[in-house]
Amino acid sequence: MTTTTTGSIRRRLFVQLVAIAALLSVTLFFVVRALAETAAAETQDGILAASATSIADALGSADGQITLDLPYSALSMLGSINEDRVFYRVIVNGETLTGYNDLPAPRELPSISEHSFSTFEYRGDEVRMASVSRTVSAGGAPQNVLISVAQTRLGLAAISRRISAIATAAGLGFFLLATALSQLAARSALSPLDHLTQSVTRRGPADLRPLVVDTPTELSPFVDALNNFISRLRASLLRSEDLIAEAAHRVRTPLATVRAKAEVTHRKLQKPEHKQTIREMIRAIDESSRSAGQLLDHAMVTFRTDSLTQETVDLRDLVRETSARLEPAAELRDVTLRAVVPKSGVSIQGDRLLLQSALQNILDNAIKYSPDDSAIEIMLTQSDAIHLSVNDHGRGFGDADVDTLKTRFARGANVDDIVGSGLGLTIADEVARAHGGNLEIGTNERGGACVSLVLPLH
Repeated sequence: MTTTTTGSIRRRLFVQLVAIAALLSVTLFFVVRALAETAAAETQDGILAASATSIADALGSADGQITLDLPYSALSMLGSINEDRVFYRVIVNGETLTGYNDLPAPRELPSISEHSFSTFEYRGDEVRMASVSRTVSAGGAPQNVLISVAQTRLGLAAISRRISAIATAAGLGFFLLATALSQLAARSALSPLDHLTQSVTRRGPADLRPLVVDTPTELSPFVDALNNFISRLRASLLRSEDLIAEAAHRVRTPLATVRAKAEVTHRKLQKPEHKQTIREMIRAIDESSRSAGQLLDHAMVTFRTDSLTQETVDLRDLVRETSARLEPAAELRDVTLRAVVPKSGVSIQGDRLLLQSALQNILDNAIKYSPDDSAIEIMLTQSDAIHLSVNDHGRGFGDADVDTLKTRFARGANVDDIVGSGLGLTIADEVARAHGGNLEIGTNERGGACVSLVLPLH
């Protein structure tokens, strides 16, 4: 099953958070600018209203006429703020008492003690005007007085630009800060997934224990599903191993029986052509038996390598036991097996069954390719590593590439006349690599082959 990547979750989450940050930054810009402009406009309105009120408070009457002693502070409070121009007009009963005659009066007269505000074009600039009305008694008769004070909005526009610059800087700063925090948030949110990945990655191929990790609620179903899969896989591997062992027994036993019957028949036959036919049948049985057995051995090695058993294996006992097991086969060829092992124990942590299978295949090859009346030496030495070597006086490997001989079904060009499957050295090599070692293939100094299992010291 192939896995197709559809992008990074971290990147997707980061992009979404940055998009939200950008939206909030733009919103912050407009909100800050709107609030600041409103505050500036209200400040200007307040100053205009105070100026108009100050002028209204200076109204008086003399000799039946409305008089006004224009206070300096009424207009100076506007002119001191910025370079805007200030206009004013005082109207008494529709007539201009003082100020600018062409300054328009408000469309709606304000109520007594109330202010009205309006914005319009005046003398080429936009102005803001505040108006207030008063009733002043003059000559015993009440007079209606309208006071208007206007100011250009150039200063307000300059304030608006400064506010916009400040809002832009604030929005940009908020965006940059939110982007950095989004990166941290995305990394923090996905850290449990990274922890879970590392927990699975650190496991060896033989570790099929359930995962026990602290995960967020959202990852709990995934961990449960993964543990369920591991449990099913472990059960499947155990069933496969049992099946291989049973198949090996059921395949080898009938073939061995058929071969024995064929040998008995061969002794009883008299005609040469019949004997030749039986010999060919025995060879075919041997080839089938060996191929089936080694195929099953290779499958067993593959399965057990994935779930390597760790136990203390005494290699001296392993050499003696394997030699004794193959002694009958060697005696049929008049081949002598000589085991040379140290007096002290040589042990290794590993899978005893796999190590025995590797040595048995190497030794079986040595017996098969050795000439009659020869000897095979099995040497166990320990220095910087453990060397388990099998030396024979057979045909050797000729000009074959030793690395090629470790691949499945590969055989040398000088052994075509001998039954073989080309799996013996493959099995030994896989067992050596499963234990952290390697298989060395060379030539015996006295002629023949030298095959060594090189295992690390633990």
